[in-house]
Amino acid sequence: MTAPLREPTYFVLTALAAGPAHGYRILQAIDELSGGRVRMRAGTLYAALDRLERDGHIVLVGTDSDGGPPRRSFALTDSGRELLQAEVERLRANAEVGQAMLREGLAT
Repeated sequence: MTAPLREPTYFVLTALAAGPAHGYRILQAIDELSGGRVRMRAGTLYAALDRLERDGHIVLVGTDSDGGPPRRSFALTDSGRELLQAEVERLRANAEVGQAMLREGLAT
């Protein structure tokens, strides 16, 4: 059993589940997906990306510059997809327990 993911890590993986993305796009996706609740600075994001890449959960798929500074794009690996799926299932199970307890509390 793996440890629960920290919320920023969860949203990095979730952002990449839609397909490869570069850092700025990942930051935008995290903001959108979390409804603005999770805000990451670029330095924090790239530290997380480096860790996820080192652990084999994401892979660098390319670098482009488009006339500006180089942008590295990342994608989920099978391991990253499995990690995200396990976290989704853990969160779902926890939510179901919470819902059941709320329903039970209403019945008393």
